[in-house]
Amino acid sequence: MTNAEQRRSLEEAIVDTVREPLVVLDDALRVVVASRSFYRAFDVTPLETEGRPLYELGNGQWNIPALRERLAEVIPRHTTVEEFEVEDNFPTIGRRSMLLNARKVFYEGNNSTSLLVAIEDVTERRALEREKDEFLREKDELLRQKDLLLREMNHRVNNSLQIIASILLLKAQTVQSEETRRHLRDAHERVMAVATVQEQLHPTAFGTQIEARNYLTRLCESLAASMIVDGQPVSIRVEAGEGSTTSEQAVSMGLITTELVINALKHAFPGNANGTIVVGFESTDQAWRLAVSDDGVGIGSRLADAPARSGLGTSIVEALTRQLGGRVTTSAASPGTTVSVTVPRAA
Repeated sequence: MTNAEQRRSLEEAIVDTVREPLVVLDDALRVVVASRSFYRAFDVTPLETEGRPLYELGNGQWNIPALRERLAEVIPRHTTVEEFEVEDNFPTIGRRSMLLNARKVFYEGNNSTSLLVAIEDVTERRALEREKDEFLREKDELLRQKDLLLREMNHRVNNSLQIIASILLLKAQTVQSEETRRHLRDAHERVMAVATVQEQLHPTAFGTQIEARNYLTRLCESLAASMIVDGQPVSIRVEAGEGSTTSEQAVSMGLITTELVINALKHAFPGNANGTIVVGFESTDQAWRLAVSDDGVGIGSRLADAPARSGLGTSIVEALTRQLGGRVTTSAASPGTTVSVTVPRAA
């Protein structure tokens, strides 16, 4: 057996053991031998393949100038071809995506060199990748539309709340009954409170973690601007540590804070007295605690002075706290009053 015959026999033995399609080319890029998997994959015969240049196989789908240039450099320049992709219509098997990898093979005995080309069919992989990309594009578009809808809804809700608040305030100025006027003003304050809380959270996705310090700071700045009348010597200060809560709990926390701040503004500083309201927040792994303190007249004087007026706000705070699974405690300070709400973290 001649050296050429030995070489061909060896090449055939090697390529036939590999599952992916393989072809061996000579230095002129002619097919010396191909694997059985190559013939199966491309539905061709050895007679149609061996001895022919690679770029003449099939309907010329391998006749790509860039590929020919890369393959021609492998032997003389000791280079390789890595994942060169070809997408084309192949005879009998249709449109496919193929990855080519090429290495040179040197035979010391007869001082000859061949080119080993491995071909991988990645059609299904590319189809899945396109489906994934399309899914991600659709997801991004849906998220963009959702954000637009949330912003539009937030805008409309805010406008509606402002209109309702304005109507309540106008009505309060026209009624004769002082008790009715007070109820209308209370309703106006609570609608404005809801609008303020909603404004600080828009638009926030369900389940988002809200950083408490920034949220309470923005909320209290808004409350101070809308609730403290010009010349009233009262300030609101936030003393919050690190910690966060979910957007759902933040809504209730904001409404509780608003009710307690409104209650302190209305009852803790009679006669235009000086004072400070402090909103505090602290958090642990087990629970978070919100506290609203004032240095006003104290809880005893407030309850004795205006039992009816403090009833609705207290009921709202207690109801919201129950929804959160927490507890409310009210205690006298020196001076003033502190109301605390403690809410356990979900297990």
